[in-house]
Formats: sequence, structure tokens, C-alpha cells
Amino acid sequence: MATILRDLSYRYQWLYDAIARLSALTVGGEARFRQLALQNLTIHSDTKILDLCCGSGQATRFIVKLSQQVTGLDASPLSLQRARNNVPQANYVEAFAEKIPLRDNEFDIVHTSAALHEMQPSQLQEILKEVHRVLKPGGVFAIVDFHQPTNPIFIPGLAVFFWLFETETAWQLIKTDLPKLLEEVGFELSEVVLHAGGSLQVIQARK
Repeated sequence: MATILRDLSYRYQWLYDAIARLSALTVGGEARFRQLALQNLTIHSDTKILDLCCGSGQATRFIVKLSQQVTGLDASPLSLQRARNNVPQANYVEAFAEKIPLRDNEFDIVHTSAALHEMQPSQLQEILKEVHRVLKPGGVFAIVDFHQPTNPIFIPGLAVFFWLFETETAWQLIKTDLPKLLEEVGFELSEVVLHAGGSLQVIQARK
């Protein structure tokens, strides 16, 4: 069940952006947070990147600085309208992440930022399979999302954030072995790094 604050944050972009910027301070600010999953990847102007569950384009606006071949995908018409206004340099597709209406082997990189925790376990499985399908051989799935804190100091803060802004799926994700799920789908893990006392995981998995 969604909280009132969660509903308000999606209704008013200024509130969502304020929450995102505040949360990103734990890793050095929003610019760093939005590009964490892409660190150490070789990206050229013609690298084809899918920003999965792009929302209003919070990460997309940083990705288009790296490549001119960026596609944002989201299921929310309102979010996509905002994304088109915020980041007109990208192309956009309205669709569910578990049913990506794009060709096999199309993208060099699929990126997702703080979105997988919103999915039910059955959805998550389908999303990973779809990402694997649309990636080119050797392509990379770059993920940043929540993780069970390894430093106890971060547990209360993450719990309060979840109670205020998230649903039960966020709690489910931090109990899920996401790297293992990726391997089961056929990905090879390139990098798994924890940030903010272990409360954020950054994963790069190669097809």
C-alpha cells in the first residue's frame, strides 16, 4: 500500500525532486547518484542506452550528456510527459518494463535507477528476462537500487524512508539476492558495489 507522502511525491515533481536530492546526499549528491551505475563503463556518443523506468527523466538528463542514442521507457504517461519536457534530447517509449516493445539485441546498455524496488517479485523476474533480451551480446545492465544496510547506523534512516515513501516491494527487494537472480537469467556479474553503509547497491551485469 502506498503512503500519502509517496502519492504526493509522484503528483508534485518538485517534492519528488527534493526527496531525491536529499536522499542522494549519502553518496555525494544527485549528480553522482544518478551516474553511479554507469561508472567505469565506456560510453560513446553512439552508444545505445535504454533508461528503464525513467520516470520524469531524473537520470536521463545526465545520460544524454554521455550519448546521443538514449531511449527512456516508463509506464506512466504523466512521468513521460514530464521527461519529454525535462530532457527533450532523448526518445521515449510508454510501456511496462516487463513487456518492453523493442527489438532483441538492440541496446549496448540498459540502465535503471531506484526503480526495481517498486516491482513485485514476479514482475522483477520478467523484467530481468526482458532486459537480457533487448541487450546486445556483451551489453551491460547497470543498476542502482536499495540494499539491506551492512552498517547498522544506516538501518533506522532507511526504515523511516521506506515507511514514509515506499511500499512493501521495497522491503522485499532488500531481502532479495539480486545478483543471484541476474545470474539465473543468464547475466555475468561484472561489478557489485555497496554504498551509503550498504543501503545502496550498484550492479553491472553483462549479457
